[in-house]
Amino acid sequence: MSKRRIAVLFVVLLLALASLYYAHRRTQHRGAPTGATYPSATADPSPSTGIPEAPGHDKPGAPAAEGKAHAPAAETGPILRPGETLEYAANVTKLDSTVATLKVLVGDKRDLAGKSMWHLQAFAHTENPYRMVFELDDRFDSYSDPADLSSHQYEMHLSERGQKMDSVERLYSSPKDFAPPGVIAARVLPETRDPLGFLHYLRNVDWSKTPEVRSPVYDGHKLYDVRAELKSKSQSVSVPAGDFNTTKIEIHVLDNGTEMKDAHFFLYLANDSLRIPVLVEAVLPVASARVELTKAK
Repeated sequence: MSKRRIAVLFVVLLLALASLYYAHRRTQHRGAPTGATYPSATADPSPSTGIPEAPGHDKPGAPAAEGKAHAPAAETGPILRPGETLEYAANVTKLDSTVATLKVLVGDKRDLAGKSMWHLQAFAHTENPYRMVFELDDRFDSYSDPADLSSHQYEMHLSERGQKMDSVERLYSSPKDFAPPGVIAARVLPETRDPLGFLHYLRNVDWSKTPEVRSPVYDGHKLYDVRAELKSKSQSVSVPAGDFNTTKIEIHVLDNGTEMKDAHFFLYLANDSLRIPVLVEAVLPVASARVELTKAK
């Protein structure tokens, strides 16, 4: 499978299955994706701005794709609550047990470069018996703006098959901004979100009034234009955490203006005040997967 498909999984699933598949491909092809200019820990900043551009993306101010709709501001007040913990199990068709688990946490607001940000986290782990052949323990950290959940810093701390990789990137949308010493930076569009911020952003959209939203999403390697479309306002879903009435959202991922057709995703949000993500369905060329809520605190 292509590396861009791996990135799509990060953008949409935000879950253990995505981490598992990405790690598998990275063990086969070490280093940055072919043709990418992903800033490494030793990358020198651009002489003109101090910020390398995010790979495969237009310059700031340019639309991510033709006809890109401006994403409405998120209603962050009542939805995100410090201490919220959501636990998931990733299951693949034709396999009899859970492949991986994921824990998604909402932390306290923290200071980043003098601004208050939501600290969002996700932890992914493979489970036995699959862990015996592919050990994975990954952590993702997002520092997202309270107003619109745009990303200011995205971190990936990966430990897979005994090999570790740490990536910390500061996201900037203005050519006037400079990265502080020792910090890797990527230039992105205004209101760009990382995968964790995007997941919570979708929770904060009022889907009773909004049929569709679009947003730039940076997955730590590449910038995509992601479109989320309302499919149903009332869909019954049964997962280990219980039975839910949900809003069903279809996810479309565009790469350089062209929709990627090799994977299909649906997100189900509980129809209550917290709009917790209850289920993610992924239909891939090789298998189908369900990432199900098992516990919510």
